[in-house]
Amino acid sequence: MSNSSKHSTLGLVITDGVGYRNFLLSDFPKAVASSFEKVVLFSGLPASAFEQLDVTRFTIVELPIYRETKRQWFWRKLREIAHLRMFPNNDGIRDNLSMNYRTGWRPNDILVKIIYAWTWINPSEKAVQQFEKYRNNCLNDSPEQTIVDNLLDNYPVDLLFFTHQRPPFIALLTIAAEKRKIPTATFIFSWDNLASKGRMASTFDHYLTWSELMKNDLLYFYKNVSESQVHVVGTPQFEPYVLEEFHRDRNWLLNKFDLDPDKKTICYSCADKSIGPNDPIVIASIAQAIDNKEIEGAQLLVRTSPAEDPDRFKEVKDNYPEIKWNYPRWKLTRENHPEPWSQRIPDREDIAELRSVLEYSDINVNMCSTMSLDFMIFDKPVINTVFGNPENGLYNDQRFLKYQHYKTVIESGAVSIAKNKQELIDQINFSLENPTARLKQQRELVKLQISKPLEGTSKRISTELAKLISR
Repeated sequence: MSNSSKHSTLGLVITDGVGYRNFLLSDFPKAVASSFEKVVLFSGLPASAFEQLDVTRFTIVELPIYRETKRQWFWRKLREIAHLRMFPNNDGIRDNLSMNYRTGWRPNDILVKIIYAWTWINPSEKAVQQFEKYRNNCLNDSPEQTIVDNLLDNYPVDLLFFTHQRPPFIALLTIAAEKRKIPTATFIFSWDNLASKGRMASTFDHYLTWSELMKNDLLYFYKNVSESQVHVVGTPQFEPYVLEEFHRDRNWLLNKFDLDPDKKTICYSCADKSIGPNDPIVIASIAQAIDNKEIEGAQLLVRTSPAEDPDRFKEVKDNYPEIKWNYPRWKLTRENHPEPWSQRIPDREDIAELRSVLEYSDINVNMCSTMSLDFMIFDKPVINTVFGNPENGLYNDQRFLKYQHYKTVIESGAVSIAKNKQELIDQINFSLENPTARLKQQRELVKLQISKPLEGTSKRISTELAKLISR
């Protein structure tokens, strides 16, 4: 790192609570404070969420709450669908296209039909870039753009780093940065974002990825990006698992959730209700199997999604009072927001709880979630449940088996797949008796998905960002 980098200012964009968790509850604040003279944190959360940051090194700047107009939505959607149209043979993308189509004839449905018809004609990267210009022109006319332009004038930075590449409102910042010739970099937020989601919110100068696998996906799906723009750094979301401050002993976990030390612990980690409506069915299946002695010597601990309140589990909780529940300690920082889930943030104790659940549970069950990787980091066997299909009336989660990012998981042999209750019971019993049966495959998958060591992740990212300024 050059001396000029040390005397530079980093613009750090935290869009939501998950970005807060990954980048501020890891070693990242300490790392960037040592690499940059100043850090300006542009936040989609209220400034009160950052009370623990050192105000002598971090300047907190609240971004305006963005409520998308119909015109802005139209150009954004046109751009996203045009991108998806370029990859018709990708199952995740094809599924995304199908889910977003409207069959009705209300005004919004008609607009969607126009978008799908327009993008069906010769979809290309050139078309996507043209739609991005139209979208940018539209945003340039907005009062929010004026506010963001003024923020970058009042808080000048040498690099703007986005901790998430998808929220639509970050385009306001990339537009302002381009006008001022400020380089931009974004972190690819999650393992499924490239192969099954829509287009990134903007075009960036640099892209930071978890792995070589993710780098290759990025270059495949974004033909305008060159290899020199992509930097493999790992991901900070797993770094707390190697930080001593979040370590607790087994007795701490047992006491926290009133667990029996003589029983094996099965942890079911929930999705949010938008993609996990089958969660209560799977939880009840496990609890009933334990009650019926189909699974012996075990207890069930359920960790719900931090993106929602646990109200939807009331019935299963009432029916199976022996289930232990881990409700993530995420507080809502702001009311009346267009995306209230984005305004939830965790406290440090929640990270300790999660790490302990990962470390001391004996087996994990989840619905094709990235939580599979969290448990594999601690060498725990993982079962992915997909109970639903078009024939049985349940939410069709079996379609996720065809998604590109998840095919990699299946082909690795690191997880077992349960398509019904009996398969789940059989696989739980097998994994409890043979906990290391897939250990080699699990470790290989973790290495494939996260190319860099967990130790030093934040320092690695900070050093890479400093290099981008000095180029």
